[in-house]
Amino acid sequence: MASYKRSSSPFLKIAKKFNCFYINGLPKRHCKPFVVEGHQVGLVRPDIMVELLRYPEVFIVRPDSVELNPAFRDFDERTARVEQVLQECRANNTFVTLKGWRNECYNVHSVLTDPPLLRMDRSATCLFGIRNYGVTINGFVHDSNKGLCLWMQRRSPTKETWPGKWDNMVSGGLSVGYGVIETAIKEAQEEAGIPENMLKDIRPSGAVSFFFESERGLFPNTEYVFDLKLPCEFTPKNNDGEVETFDLLSINELKELIASPDFKTTSLPIVIDFLVRHGVISPETGGLGSLKEPNYAQLLELLHVPLQTIYHRAAPSENGDKGL
Repeated sequence: MASYKRSSSPFLKIAKKFNCFYINGLPKRHCKPFVVEGHQVGLVRPDIMVELLRYPEVFIVRPDSVELNPAFRDFDERTARVEQVLQECRANNTFVTLKGWRNECYNVHSVLTDPPLLRMDRSATCLFGIRNYGVTINGFVHDSNKGLCLWMQRRSPTKETWPGKWDNMVSGGLSVGYGVIETAIKEAQEEAGIPENMLKDIRPSGAVSFFFESERGLFPNTEYVFDLKLPCEFTPKNNDGEVETFDLLSINELKELIASPDFKTTSLPIVIDFLVRHGVISPETGGLGSLKEPNYAQLLELLHVPLQTIYHRAAPSENGDKGL
């Protein structure tokens, strides 16, 4: 594991914040790979394992792994048996994250392009360290007075997670039945009221990946990023009740906002990635008031944590080989 303990810029401190598990937890914590059909699909913390021991017919806690019972042979059976446990845990208030039950499921894959092994309510995936995939759209404007600006949303105070925090203009997870482009278009129309004729100008802009941890669980996330140049006269309008307000921020205003506690932590990498790609942060400029980002290479690494490599290590076998 690379070391990031040398002198740190504000941007690097932010990157460590949204990668707190990758930086501090991965090498030290006694987490075990979560294995389904011989594939490592997640990572389970010790506090979660203690509760899973109550369900030995569903979860087999081994010395080097937590395995979903291999007797469950197909997608539907695996999904149903896990759902039964989660609903019981939800009724018993076993896990704080299940208080935000979404009735929206994510597929659980070994590889995103492979058929899913089961599906799980999105609120529960962090219990098992399941990799989540989502999309984010950066809506930007070239204002004649303020220069390059980004539209930001303040999340509704009734949101299950990060209520009232500032966030990217549009974002959403890859739910069952939706692809990447499909999700981007759906969320753009629902969250920000962007008409179809404007969405023709949306541009894929790569991805970011990071490994966050909170009291709710583990969040190994990959976000597919899109940029969308919007007309100066356009103002986003929410259609699904999940946004309190939108605001158009200059780059200086944005840099101040992301350094505050008022911004959603797991949306910070998308903003920093945008600033890197648009030359605001570079080896010679940037750094929240500095003319230079002294840790540019380290910062870029923390925007692209190798989750696919980490989760593709071989799952533990009976002879004691270890996975993640």
